[in-house]
Amino acid sequence: MGPMHIWALGVGIVLVGEFMGWNFTIAKGGSLGSIIACWVIGILYISLVMINTEIGSVIPEAGGQYAMAKYLLGPLAAFNIGLMLVFEYVMLEAADALVVGQILQSLHPDVQALPYIILSLLLLTYLNYRGVYATLTLNFFITAIAFVTIFVLLFGTQFYSPEHSLIQIKQLTDGLPYGWIGIVAAFQFGVWFYLGIEGTALAAEECRSTGRSLPIGAMVGLVTLLIGATTTWFVCSGLVGAEKLGESVFPLYDAALATGKPYVIIALFVGTILSCLASANGCINDSSRAWFAMSRDTLIPGVFAVTHPKYKTPYRAILFLLPISIAFGFTGLLDQVITFSILSALLVYVLTAYMMFKFRAMYPLGSIERGYTAPWHPIPAVVLLLLTLTTLVGMYFGYWINMVSGFMFYLLASVWFTMHRSKFVDTDTFIEAGAGCWPRPQGY
Repeated sequence: MGPMHIWALGVGIVLVGEFMGWNFTIAKGGSLGSIIACWVIGILYISLVMINTEIGSVIPEAGGQYAMAKYLLGPLAAFNIGLMLVFEYVMLEAADALVVGQILQSLHPDVQALPYIILSLLLLTYLNYRGVYATLTLNFFITAIAFVTIFVLLFGTQFYSPEHSLIQIKQLTDGLPYGWIGIVAAFQFGVWFYLGIEGTALAAEECRSTGRSLPIGAMVGLVTLLIGATTTWFVCSGLVGAEKLGESVFPLYDAALATGKPYVIIALFVGTILSCLASANGCINDSSRAWFAMSRDTLIPGVFAVTHPKYKTPYRAILFLLPISIAFGFTGLLDQVITFSILSALLVYVLTAYMMFKFRAMYPLGSIERGYTAPWHPIPAVVLLLLTLTTLVGMYFGYWINMVSGFMFYLLASVWFTMHRSKFVDTDTFIEAGAGCWPRPQGY
């Protein structure tokens, strides 16, 4: 894969967050709280991408943050991070399925969405089964089309003409109804604008040139998302009232309906469906790679470490995770599914910030060749840690039960690993293959 495919993987997974889910920031923090959360969380992800790209560019191995933890933190932390990555993407895929179902049902109450959703996910699973190159090439095109539909909506409002513009920001926004606490609470769903861009590191092993493809694809993808997120907030807030927008399942499509223009409505209907398909496609790719990597290292049973003899894909991991995602998707609880995905991601971010400090201590600049060097260290790691912890505080205001449940799940999983699975891990060979590429770390 090249930079185009990395862009397609990162943006393809995340773009659905601009078609649904982000608007819960308005319910939590009001219209201004929403856009502030969008920009502040954008800084979090700039820091995260810088860190991921530096470490990921010298670990050309499937697994992303899992592979980083494997080399920097050891088996127990690697197991937890791998599990968190799997659930981050499986839950995101479930949210995609949920939105596809609800937007199809909006056409007519008698529409049965389940067959279409299962058929779509089966098709995407088959593409992932056949190979990553064709999968992410397709993702490039459907992601690009979905992204363009946002700007079809923008120009359909004639925002550039004071006399004919449909945008009514002053009339439809509600400011900061809950003050600064609302802004902090909005951070949780502000993550949804960008959640998944860090998954670009999961494809490091399949890049033609990791040191080139990963930095370019990830950075261009993040710029794309920052532009798209700001445009999405502007258009939706100017077309749909804050109260309705804060609870919408498909805010961009509702904004298109508010224009009353058939070509805009059709474009956003297609864009919403394509963004969900692109996201689900990328989630299948990322979650299966993390599951495969854990199995290959014997952190979970080795049955999932088998690759297809012809297509060289982790087909057992791909097929195993599909029904789990579909099952969560049809709970019908969009915000709950999103919350567990976000919680899993935030826990990974906390550990990623710590890994950056440890990585620079183990391998100072000049000790190994880096494909990309994050500037201003340790500022990005400190910013990532502080903003992630603040977001977790904001999540506590509305979803403390979900947080406790999530922490208990990962705690019990850690106990299971320590008491049962850890005895199958050969710590002498756990990092043998990749460690041979690096000099012995300083102080170890």
